[in-house]
Amino acid sequence: MAKTIDRPADPGPDPASGNARGRSAWENAFARGRRRHEPGSGAADRTLSDVPLKPLYGPEDVAGLDLEQRLGYPGQYPYTRGIHPGGYRDRLWTMRQFAGFGNARQTNERYHFLLAQGQTGLSVAFDMPTLMGYDSDAPQSLGEVGRCGVAIDSLRDMQTLFEGIDLGAITTSMTINGPAAIALAQYIATAESKGISRARLGGTLQADILKEYIAQKEWIFPPRPHVRLIVDMMKFCTAEMPMWNTISISGYHIREAGSTAVQELAFTLADGFAYVEAAVKAGMDIDTFAPRLSFFFNAHIDFFEEICKFRAARRIYARRMRERYGAKDPRSWTLRFHTQTAGCSATAQQPENNIVRVAYEALAAVLGGTQSLHTNSMDEVLALPTEKSVEIALRTQQVLAYETNVTNVVDPLGGSYFVEALTAEMEKQAEAYFERIDGFGGVIEAIESGFFQHEIADASYRYQRSLENKDRVVVGVNAFEKYEEGTDVDLLKIGQEIERGQARAVSEVRASRDQAQVESALAELKRACRDETRNVMPPLIEAVKAYATEGEIVQAMVEVYGRYVENAAF
Repeated sequence: MAKTIDRPADPGPDPASGNARGRSAWENAFARGRRRHEPGSGAADRTLSDVPLKPLYGPEDVAGLDLEQRLGYPGQYPYTRGIHPGGYRDRLWTMRQFAGFGNARQTNERYHFLLAQGQTGLSVAFDMPTLMGYDSDAPQSLGEVGRCGVAIDSLRDMQTLFEGIDLGAITTSMTINGPAAIALAQYIATAESKGISRARLGGTLQADILKEYIAQKEWIFPPRPHVRLIVDMMKFCTAEMPMWNTISISGYHIREAGSTAVQELAFTLADGFAYVEAAVKAGMDIDTFAPRLSFFFNAHIDFFEEICKFRAARRIYARRMRERYGAKDPRSWTLRFHTQTAGCSATAQQPENNIVRVAYEALAAVLGGTQSLHTNSMDEVLALPTEKSVEIALRTQQVLAYETNVTNVVDPLGGSYFVEALTAEMEKQAEAYFERIDGFGGVIEAIESGFFQHEIADASYRYQRSLENKDRVVVGVNAFEKYEEGTDVDLLKIGQEIERGQARAVSEVRASRDQAQVESALAELKRACRDETRNVMPPLIEAVKAYATEGEIVQAMVEVYGRYVENAAF
């Protein structure tokens, strides 16, 4: 009988050795490949924000990251994977289409149309005179009334705007900054005229004046008194409107001005932290107001960069709120945000292509964990959107929500080598920007020095050069062009009769009100503006209820605060 010799079990191939051999084989095969590199090929080794891209990502790219600590689980600190444990399995994002044009009656009809099509929240677009604090019959308003949004001159217009809509049952977002406190007062007075208490109102006021100085340029008052006004709104809403988001810190317009995704991320969060610091300095407990702060981001066309931007934003915000500002309530650590697809990515050439762009941008927003979403209409680069194009934009969200199945796994991209490495890199670059801003002494000082304006201008120039050199391809613009005489897209046009009618309407308001009551209310408002121990919101609401027009209220406040004039940065 042969002797049996005991031998150890064959362990098989060394996994590490196999991985190394596989990596080496891939590198050799990749080196033999023929790279796309010529202008117009669409090949790029950097994101739109100029973050370097490798051709392949693997375990080595996340080896230095403590993923357990940096990711956690959905609904848990640091919220990289989302602020809700169940993600969209529990609740879909709010489909909130931005809308406003002409007069309040026309926009009210559009709101009823959108609600009938399945929209779940309202979002108000104001025209340029309203955004700048001028009445429709002011000389500065000539040619602009109702063109890029709805004209709102007084409480009467705001009441018409929401006629037949239960403000206690729906949330409303208002994109307005310079006169934001006036719009909030008009909204409160409208609700109360319907018997709805201010405590029941839910929604968001943008009110982010810092990004106006940085990017959009729709300011009225100088930065310091305006930040005081924002803190007054925060105090007022914290005490009396517990369901209302007092401010929506907006990166959207920073991106539309030409910034990179990293700049949008860093500058938006820096603005948010500046408001936190101002409120704390004014004596507010951070955990009383921070849970009602919200943010507003752009969803651009660089798909994975956008997803990583949202994930990095949540992580940075959670860490700073807890560790730097000492917030104790976990709700104060959670960054909640609305997203809008990128207007600056839309093209006038072949406008139907914008439907495709919007779908990809919306998908990035959803995979990034947005709480609400606006999808742009294909014709917005040409004119205000028609009902047909608005319906397509809304249907884009609905197909995404109900047909693609992407909502049924929470953070499906979590753990991806590429996604985690790019998220960490964007976080690193944002932190570098925070250091530079701190070097100026803060956001307002950086604004006054022209820092943000220079950074955005440089980024915009680099991007434009990349298009001209065809390092970046935009379909229908610098590649796959075709000559088109005119467009087959129906456009919504706002006639001069809207402006004339709105001017008559505001004159009728002035003629029908109690003028002594208006003058008394405006005088009281000015006294509150001069006295920093008083909150401006109560006298502002009284002025609105007296049917003082927006232009009159703004002028009264300008007499106290002054009007801001930007120092040229170039």
